[in-house]
Amino acid sequence: MQENTGAGYPGDAGVTDDFDLAGVPDAFQRLWTPHRMAYIKGGQHQFKNENDCPFCIGPGRTDEEALIVHRGKTCYVVLNLFPYNPGHLLVCPYRHIPDYTDLTLDETAEFADLTQTAMRVLRKVANPGGFNLGMNQGVVGGAGIAAHLHQHIVPRWGGDGNFFPIIAQTKAITQTLDEVRQQVADAWPGETDAE
Repeated sequence: MQENTGAGYPGDAGVTDDFDLAGVPDAFQRLWTPHRMAYIKGGQHQFKNENDCPFCIGPGRTDEEALIVHRGKTCYVVLNLFPYNPGHLLVCPYRHIPDYTDLTLDETAEFADLTQTAMRVLRKVANPGGFNLGMNQGVVGGAGIAAHLHQHIVPRWGGDGNFFPIIAQTKAITQTLDEVRQQVADAWPGETDAE
C-alpha cells in the first residue's frame, strides 16, 4: 500500500482514514447522482400500461411538476428527467402507443412540427452547434420506455462528448431541470407568434 503523503488534492489529509482510502487520488473523480437510481433499478418492466407510464401520467400534472415545456393538440414536449445534455427534450404523443407507425397523420404532423419548433427554441436559448434527433423503437432497439413512443431532441456543443460520460458514465449538468424547463417554456412561441 502506498503511503499517503498528503501530496494529492488539497484537503486530502483531513479526510483520509487510516486505510488511505478516501483521499488517495486515482484517475477518477466522483460525481454523486442518486436521482438516476430510480431509473436504473426500475428497468423496462416498471412501465406496464397507461396507469404507470410516465408519459401518460405527466400530462395530468402541472407543467412544472411534469417538466412539460409545451402542450399541443395530439402531442407534447417535455424535458428529459435524465438528460444527456442540458435542454434534452422529448416529443411524446398523448396516446399510449409504442411505435412510430402507430401515429395518425395528424399526430405525425404535430410530432414533426413540435420537433422543428423545439430545435428553433433550443437554438434561441442555448445556441447549440447541432442536434441528435432519434427514436429508439422497442426494448431491443434501446428504448428506455418502449411502451410509449417518444423522440429525443438532444442539443450538442463542440466538446460535450468528452471522456466524463464515456468513461465515468456521468454527465455534468450546469442548470437545474426547473431552470431549463422555464427557459425553454418561456421561449416557446405562442399561438400568435410568427416563426
